[in-house]
Amino acid sequence: MMALTLDQVKVKSAARLERLQSIVKAAAEALIERCYARGVQIIITQGLRTIAEQDALFAQGRTQAELNVVGLSHVKAQPSKPKVTNARGGYSNHNFGWAIDFALLLPDGRTVSWDTLRDDDKDSLPDWSEVVEEAKRLGFEWGGDWRSFLDLPHLQMVFGLTTTQLRIGRQPTAAQIAAVERNLYNTTEAIKGDDILELTKYQWDALKNNVEALLKAGTISDKAWLTKISEKTLTVSELAWLSFILTTK
Repeated sequence: MMALTLDQVKVKSAARLERLQSIVKAAAEALIERCYARGVQIIITQGLRTIAEQDALFAQGRTQAELNVVGLSHVKAQPSKPKVTNARGGYSNHNFGWAIDFALLLPDGRTVSWDTLRDDDKDSLPDWSEVVEEAKRLGFEWGGDWRSFLDLPHLQMVFGLTTTQLRIGRQPTAAQIAAVERNLYNTTEAIKGDDILELTKYQWDALKNNVEALLKAGTISDKAWLTKISEKTLTVSELAWLSFILTTK
């Protein structure tokens, strides 16, 4: 799968990260890196939204009468489109730079997917679930955990603040930010191609099975791959190459 380098993957999201709160931007960059190390490419599809952009999204799936009731008579209704949010402008964490949306970036490096069951890295875990797992480790809340109006691509880091509080200028405390930074910088150093992978036993076993299948099929011939897996000395760049072979064989 990993036909792109980490830098190539990161640059695809760079513009959408620019105006985020600094801690959210740092966590989003770390998320891209962590997912890449697990064989999953992602792209940030939404970052900071203007009030007008939020109102336009709110208009999807609603009639003009419904918009008028909440004071949005100046916004054009889009009743034929599906609803994507219950938050009008000023009522979304995106409007304050505390939230992102993501999608899977497919092996061609151009196409994106919101398929939550897709498993391009062939580790028997949905790629989407791997992203969510890493996001939560970084301190993000996931919209898929909400009890109403599930928002599966949505991740936010609001430190317990509501949009009402954000609208009047409330900010997380320095201690709250510092706690996330400690987690972020202690566990997400910049990933280099020669970094040794840190995988679970299940992931090493799944990788071994896939490499054995490649050897048996004659797709690769060097048994040193199995040695690296057995000794757990495989690097990030080597996994990227194996993932590419697995998805193009």
